[in-house]
Amino acid sequence: MTDRLVAGDTAPDFTLPDQDGNEHSLAALRGKKVIVYFYPAASTPGCTTEACDFRDNMSSLQAAGYEVLGVSKDDLPALKRFQHEQALTFPLLSDPDLAVHKAYGAWGEKNNYGKIVTGTIRSTIVVDEDGTVQLPLYNVKATGHVASLRKRLDLV
Repeated sequence: MTDRLVAGDTAPDFTLPDQDGNEHSLAALRGKKVIVYFYPAASTPGCTTEACDFRDNMSSLQAAGYEVLGVSKDDLPALKRFQHEQALTFPLLSDPDLAVHKAYGAWGEKNNYGKIVTGTIRSTIVVDEDGTVQLPLYNVKATGHVASLRKRLDLV
């Protein structure tokens, strides 16, 4: 299992393509607060619930100064389809070689319906304007996650 980030760590920089092939880097977002969330697979029930929850809360998150980036191992066509089907309004980034997943501690062993498997650990990392990890959350639940996150960030 990859080491998990803790508050105060420097968030690992990355550059990944989004569903349209446009590159996004964490360094380019310095000066903004960023929510980087990792999800197992586009268009699956839990991931759809979580993505739609972010979509439905996007205006309040943006009003508080947050950018949202979703990261999965999916290829660009799968991300484009997911973005289109769910009318998602934030970038979905493709990390097929899992380098960013591993750098953020979002890849490793997890319990999946009572069975230990290796895969994406549903995680959300909040990065402050200076590129420092503000709030690392691992093994989050898809349902109700954004409401819980908003409460932890004092946005309620």
